[in-house]
Amino acid sequence: MKVLVFSIGPDRYCLRLGAIARVLPALELKHLPLAPWFVAGLMDLHGAPVPVIDLSRLAGMAPEQVWFDTRIILVDYPLGGGATRQLGLLAEHVIGIETLDDNALADSGVKAAPFLGQVAPGTGAMLQLVDIERLLAPEVSAQLFQETPA
Repeated sequence: MKVLVFSIGPDRYCLRLGAIARVLPALELKHLPLAPWFVAGLMDLHGAPVPVIDLSRLAGMAPEQVWFDTRIILVDYPLGGGATRQLGLLAEHVIGIETLDDNALADSGVKAAPFLGQVAPGTGAMLQLVDIERLLAPEVSAQLFQETPA
């Protein structure tokens, strides 16, 4: 399985390439007052507003700094019933692509954060999968992806 590897604090995490729509350079975000503290802001993607989550804040760490290798990973976030909406993930230090052996994936044995999945040995250090479907609590998802009246 191919994955995109990035850092959250000192540790390495990854996303399945199939879950990623695009990888964009970090850009200026519109602040969203009263949004959950891990929401970095709102980006303009060709005229469409897309919420962006700061993965470091979501993991309980200091807000990400913007470095040369900071990226916004654009994913199609599942809303249920087959519907999806675009969601940006602000990732500090995007490292690149690695291939993981599916047979090497194992449960971490720790249920610290619901969005953290299985672990596997990677190049140089252990990697942990980020589970897009479990990234946001239902109330946060409802807040970020409100239905617009017709």
